Amino acid sequence: MLRRIIRRRSTPREIGVAATAEAIRASRAELSSPPRRPVVAGLLLLLFGFVLAASWSSVRAHLQALALLQMVSGEKLSTSLARITTEPVTVTDLTLQTTGGPVRSRLYTPSLHPQTPGIVVFHGVHYLGMDEPRLMAFARAMSACGLTVLTPELPDIKDYRVSEGSVKVIGASTVWFAQHMHQPVSVMGLSFSGGLALVAAADPVFRPSMKMILAVGSQGAMERVAAYYRTSEDTRPDGTQELLPAHEYGPLVMEYEHLEEFVPKRDIVPLRALLKAHLYEDKDAEATAMTALNSTQKVEALQLMDTSSIATRSMLRAAELRHVDEMNGLSPEKHLPGLTVPVFLLHGEADNIIPAAETLWMASELRAATLRAALISPVLSHLDMARSPSMWDEWKLVHFMALVLREAKS
Repeated sequence: MLRRIIRRRSTPREIGVAATAEAIRASRAELSSPPRRPVVAGLLLLLFGFVLAASWSSVRAHLQALALLQMVSGEKLSTSLARITTEPVTVTDLTLQTTGGPVRSRLYTPSLHPQTPGIVVFHGVHYLGMDEPRLMAFARAMSACGLTVLTPELPDIKDYRVSEGSVKVIGASTVWFAQHMHQPVSVMGLSFSGGLALVAAADPVFRPSMKMILAVGSQGAMERVAAYYRTSEDTRPDGTQELLPAHEYGPLVMEYEHLEEFVPKRDIVPLRALLKAHLYEDKDAEATAMTALNSTQKVEALQLMDTSSIATRSMLRAAELRHVDEMNGLSPEKHLPGLTVPVFLLHGEADNIIPAAETLWMASELRAATLRAALISPVLSHLDMARSPSMWDEWKLVHFMALVLREAKS
């Protein structure tokens, strides 16, 4: 295939498609059978042909993107791919002394090249915060592919609260890391943290420390996402409707954050314990918390858990109206036209926590000079690689991540 493309004077991007597809097939073949000389020889020949029409940095970026995605998926890299793309990683826990106070963090450094460019990765809404296994695997993989990676903890996001305080922690952590690296650093935000990172990028205090932003599965407008939790609908920029049943996680987070608006004051403490255990996926604690409720509180708990009921949706709507200004402050929507930091947007096609229409909105609102690339991929759900894609879908994600890696290392 590569020979045919070169013969008709193809562009480097077309050659990249062929080269990475062949690398994917070679990697899979080596995983499914014992190593053979033809696999290694074929890969070397492939790389030689690629180099004839494209720079080595582009080749390496695509192969590192492939390695990164395989590592995050839990796949074992082929020997040849690992040798070309990765290196050992040193991991250090530390506390950042920022203008906003101390921030617990973890630093991942390529052991053989400790002076590589930096990227700060902010976790999504999860009780494990920077200790969440998927985040740790991703940070280590990014570092193995040649970046110094910082993962700060966002206390509010860790406790299922999307707040202005997290915007300040994102900004202050980025400033600290840029000073530590003696140059602006890239920023990656997962889920709601991606939207908050874009909000932080609009602040002139934080903007000079940011080299580029990658928002993965993030919100454009909090009010629009909140409405989606009630209706399972999100309108796209072209006026069509994205129809996808919303995951219970979204409305439960809203209830947990503003529980005083859903139940009487006397019932807040026991019901918060129940919701917390449910969100933290602690079945034993959830059973214990349910047992501790009186009969009235159990009725209230069942209503809170039934996020599709008319009564619960009515309370969610009332909460939305009370917090419009707050949600606007946590939405990048109004800041996007004025952003000067390069932006990459990535979203899972079947995301039912923050719908993919949100990335379409942000892509339509960013200036062409600011938006580097946007991709809605069937390879992803929310933050998981859980679907079996076609080779073309897989290639598009590899190419997208190669663009991110090249920008972060430039």
